[in-house]
Amino acid sequence: MSPIISVSHVSKIYNTGEVETVALDGVSFDIGKGEFVAIMGPSGSGKSTLMHILGALDTPTSGKYILDGQNVENLNDDELAEIRNKKIGFVFQAFNLLPRTSALKNVMIPMMYDSTPKGQRIPLAEKYLKMVGLADRMDHTSSQLSGGQQQRVAIARALVLNPAIILADEPTGNIASSQAEEIMAIFQKLNKEGHTIIMITHEPDIAEHAKRIIHVKDGKIIKDAVEHRQRLII
Repeated sequence: MSPIISVSHVSKIYNTGEVETVALDGVSFDIGKGEFVAIMGPSGSGKSTLMHILGALDTPTSGKYILDGQNVENLNDDELAEIRNKKIGFVFQAFNLLPRTSALKNVMIPMMYDSTPKGQRIPLAEKYLKMVGLADRMDHTSSQLSGGQQQRVAIARALVLNPAIILADEPTGNIASSQAEEIMAIFQKLNKEGHTIIMITHEPDIAEHAKRIIHVKDGKIIKDAVEHRQRLII
């Protein structure tokens, strides 16, 4: 089976005036369908740049990135936007929810930019909010929810278009440690059900919830721990 993600000798160089910064330096790895992978590294390691490339938010300076069979470097801006909408469900550290909008309507937003028929939007949003344990909070606005509950809404929103990949950027960075455990339990459950999850983190205890940890430092992969002992909480 072909990998759902294939990164081959990818580099990213930023030029600011006369200063050249190498953010990624020839990284290569594959991720198979159904994997739960954490990409871990300290601030400035290149993991955020790698996340932007994996999410089709940026393109490599050199190297090749194949996402679900498509060569990302050959896509124009409209095609990149489409692949982000259809192939990837994003979960961000800052939640990125509309604050005075209900959880239900926040989850419905991706469907408004997709071809999802109007009659299916509410049932689908309800389905995924129930899946993340928010059946009794659907009508609450984001500002009425705790940080952990807001992240659950963000996960439901990421799932609603049934993407090939869930890409989570520091998903526990803005929530209490007890709520972080709840969020990681949801990710493990989703992975057990067959979802491919890629999580960016700088926290070792969070990374340990994944089945595989890719360690990044100074723009290079220094370790790819496929067989580490996963911390299970489900």
